[in-house]
Amino acid sequence: MTDGREVVDDALHRWVPQERDAGDLAAAMRHIVFAGGKRFRPALVFLGCEHVGGTRDAAIGAAAAVELVHAYSLVHDDLPCMDDATLRRGKPCVHVVHGEAMGVLAGDALLTLAFEVLARHTPSGAPLAEMVAALGDAAGWDGMVGGQVADLAAEGQAPELERVHRIHAGKTAAMISVSVRLGALVGGGDEARVNQLAEAGRDLGLAFQIVDDLLDVESTTEALGKQAGADAERDKMTWPAVVGVEQARTDARELADSVVARCADGEAAGIFADLAAFLVPRGS
Repeated sequence: MTDGREVVDDALHRWVPQERDAGDLAAAMRHIVFAGGKRFRPALVFLGCEHVGGTRDAAIGAAAAVELVHAYSLVHDDLPCMDDATLRRGKPCVHVVHGEAMGVLAGDALLTLAFEVLARHTPSGAPLAEMVAALGDAAGWDGMVGGQVADLAAEGQAPELERVHRIHAGKTAAMISVSVRLGALVGGGDEARVNQLAEAGRDLGLAFQIVDDLLDVESTTEALGKQAGADAERDKMTWPAVVGVEQARTDARELADSVVARCADGEAAGIFADLAAFLVPRGS
């Protein structure tokens, strides 16, 4: 992840506009893009590509694109009309520094830039149309945006596992799944391998969100870089709220085990196993 972050950061520094070019809009865009994120989704793009025998160089455009979509989603999620957050990655949110209107516009600009980057920096010969469609599906009405709508609608409602699964599948797992899918597509994976990796990414995304829900319950604002306890404060429908903390841990471990099983055959199988263990340690 560290190696991948350096590669993606270098690309993003080149492709996200500078203040000399776009003034306050560029400042707001760069505020979130360079706020210190882990670059988890780009790392999954690289991992999916290498798992099917591709090279990291081929996947840089896709890796940067998913990070730009992720950055846009954070800006919009934090807005007063959404989660009404003030901290992100330990820093004031974009709308706190640059204003709510600029926050909306910066998110819009990051989302559209993502597809420009994907189109311009995907090697010829890769299935670009399929990659663009996959990213649009994951980010849009039936993926991340739909998950956010379901999340907002569920606030204050009685906990229900099927509903929280739909929220997590759309809001988080869709983009994690498509990150692995894009990597496998640009790496030349066949349809069966691409679909298998996308399913692994879905399970990884669900586990990732369950762990995030648990951290909101058990961690601190200083450790998280955002407000701890915010889910309970807003009466969010989270996995621990539905099944309890201990069952949530068990569910996360089972999903992580599924990721390892689905990725057992491929060049990056060991890294997938290490990633699952890192995300959901066996003792957790």
